[in-house]
Amino acid sequence: MKDVEAHRFRMEVPQAELDDLALRLKRTRLPAQEPQGGAPWEYGTTLAYMREFLDYWRERYDWRAQEARLNRFAQYLIPVGDMRVQTIIEPGSGPNPLPLVLSHGWPGSIIEFAEMIEPLAHPERFGGDVKDAFTVVVPGLPGYGWSDPSRVPISPREVGGMWHGLMCDELGFDRYVAHGSDWGAAITSWLALDHPDRLAAIHLTLAIVRTPPEPGDAAPDAEELAYYEAQAARMTREVGYSTQHGTRPQTLAYGLTDSPAGLAGWILEKFQRWSASWGKDAPPPMEIDDLITNIMFHWLPGPGPAYWMYKYLVDGSAFILPPGRRIETPSHFCLFPDDVSLPAPRRTAERSYNVADYEVAPFGGHFPGLDGRRPLIESLRVAFAGYR
Repeated sequence: MKDVEAHRFRMEVPQAELDDLALRLKRTRLPAQEPQGGAPWEYGTTLAYMREFLDYWRERYDWRAQEARLNRFAQYLIPVGDMRVQTIIEPGSGPNPLPLVLSHGWPGSIIEFAEMIEPLAHPERFGGDVKDAFTVVVPGLPGYGWSDPSRVPISPREVGGMWHGLMCDELGFDRYVAHGSDWGAAITSWLALDHPDRLAAIHLTLAIVRTPPEPGDAAPDAEELAYYEAQAARMTREVGYSTQHGTRPQTLAYGLTDSPAGLAGWILEKFQRWSASWGKDAPPPMEIDDLITNIMFHWLPGPGPAYWMYKYLVDGSAFILPPGRRIETPSHFCLFPDDVSLPAPRRTAERSYNVADYEVAPFGGHFPGLDGRRPLIESLRVAFAGYR
C-alpha cells in the first residue's frame, strides 16, 4: 500500500457546532399529533418514539465518545479526482491480507461498518484464523460525513470509478475485492462492470442492477414472477422519499439542514421499516448510539449533495446495464430476510451477474453491518477465501 500519511485526518468537531446542535435540540417543536389507525409506523416515525429518541440525544448521547471510537482507526482525507474522500484504512494481520473496500448507502454512513473493521482485519483476535485477514478500506460516499460533496449530481457508476482510483492509484493495490449494500451495491456492481481487471470478486446484499432483456432471453419463471409481484407490493408505500430525493433534493435540504429533529425523523423511519421492525410497533433494532452517530454524519456536513444520486434512480439509469452487458466478475450474494428488498431468486441475479454463490442470511435487514453483522462477516470471509 502507498504511503498516505500526508492525508491523515482525525474527527474533531468544533465545540461551537455541538453547542449549536444542543440548542436546536432543546428548542425542537414537535407535531401536536399524528394520524391514527393503520399499521405501526405506517405514516412515518412515530411521535412517541421521536420524543424518546430526542430525550436520549439531548441528555445521554456523547459525541466525543463516538469520535474517540472512530479515531482509534487510521482515517484519511484522500484526494480522488477533484474530491477528498474520508477513508478508514485498517491494515490486516498476517503476511498477505486481502484488500477489501466496503461501500455503504443512504441513509447510512461509514458507521455501518465500524464494528466489522477489526473482526475482518484481525480475525485471530476474535477466534478466527489470520489467513482470513483483510486490509479494510471504508470510504465515505461523496457528501457523507467529511467526504467532499460533488458539485453536481454524481451517479453510482462514477463513484465506482472513484473507488477504483482510490484502491489502485491512490493506495496502490494491485488486486482487491469489494462489498456493497444499498447504493454501495450499485457502486460495487458498476465497479465490477467497468474495472474487472484488478477487481477479483464482489460481494453484495442486493442483486441491484439489471441487464435489459433481449429477444430470445428466457422468460421469467413462476418463482421470479411471484418475486416481482411481491416486491412491487412491498414497495408501494416505500418510494416517496426517493422521488423527492431524485427530483427536488434542494427543497428537502432546507428543512433537513435546519432541524436535527427533522433530519432524524426522515432517517429513522428507514432504519425501522427496512429491518426486522417492519410492520411492528417497535423501534429500530440497532443501538441508539449508532443511530444517532449515523445521523451526526449527515447533520454535521449538512444534507444536500448526499441526496443527489437519486436523480439516477428516478430516471432508471443507476440500475440498468448497457444492452448486451453482464457483470462477469465473480459475484457473491448474501441477502437478508428483513431487507426492504425481498431476497430475489438466484435465477434473477444470474441474468445480470456471474453468480459464484447465493445465500440468504438467518437474520438482518437493509443495514446488516448494524443488525446482521455476524452472518455478514462470516459470508465475506467464506466468499473471498478463494481469491487470496
